[in-house]
Amino acid sequence: MALVLYNQAEIQKMRDAGRLTAEIFALLGERVKPGVTTAELDTLAENYIRKHGATPAYKGYKPRFSARPFPATICVATNDVICHGFPSKKPLKSGDIVGIDIGLNLNGWYGDACVTYAVGTLAPETAHLLEVAQESLWRGIHATQAGKRLGDIGYAIQSYVEQHGFSVVREWSGHGVGRRLHEDLSIPHYGKPGTLQKLLPGMIFTIEPMVNVGSPENYVDKQDGWTVRTTDGSLSAQFEHSLVVTSNGPEILTQV
Repeated sequence: MALVLYNQAEIQKMRDAGRLTAEIFALLGERVKPGVTTAELDTLAENYIRKHGATPAYKGYKPRFSARPFPATICVATNDVICHGFPSKKPLKSGDIVGIDIGLNLNGWYGDACVTYAVGTLAPETAHLLEVAQESLWRGIHATQAGKRLGDIGYAIQSYVEQHGFSVVREWSGHGVGRRLHEDLSIPHYGKPGTLQKLLPGMIFTIEPMVNVGSPENYVDKQDGWTVRTTDGSLSAQFEHSLVVTSNGPEILTQV
């Protein structure tokens, strides 16, 4: 598939989808606390999406790497889960971290973002992990400048994360997004400056670094065929935004 550059009318539709996605995070952020289950959060998210004329992007989604469709509206990543976990009826407890990844389709256009939330009071190292993971996303966004290259984004993320003693997951990357949830463009969260695809106005993609306390190595749970965990059992945190490259810098689409 050829590289897609979106026009202003199409970007406005992506803004609408992104705004709705951001609204759901505002709703869920008030609900994440000890005793709440991620199954309850999943129900809240799905009801909000459908109430506003959209459909969940993940529910029923079946990629090439899995033999079964995804069963829920949100992807959940609790503690050592990196991504693609299922919501559950197990209550969250103080000290947990939980990543919530939301995708939706609004009038044929996709919103996609992720936030990792603190549940109650975190240990200092865990709180530091969330700070570094979130800042690494912002470093990647700030590196998204027309005329630069994808390697500049990856380098900005990787160098910052490793400076703080953490690691970046390499197998899972950002991606193009627009009329499809996953378009062909791949956005690695590591790399060398001045390498890979040149950034052009009208490109829309996600940046979504996954940061581990320990090794970047990971595996897919054989039981469900979806849940990605750290191999060493260490904690992992992820933050994600969808954005468009403009001649004046990046515009974040999934932010109120």
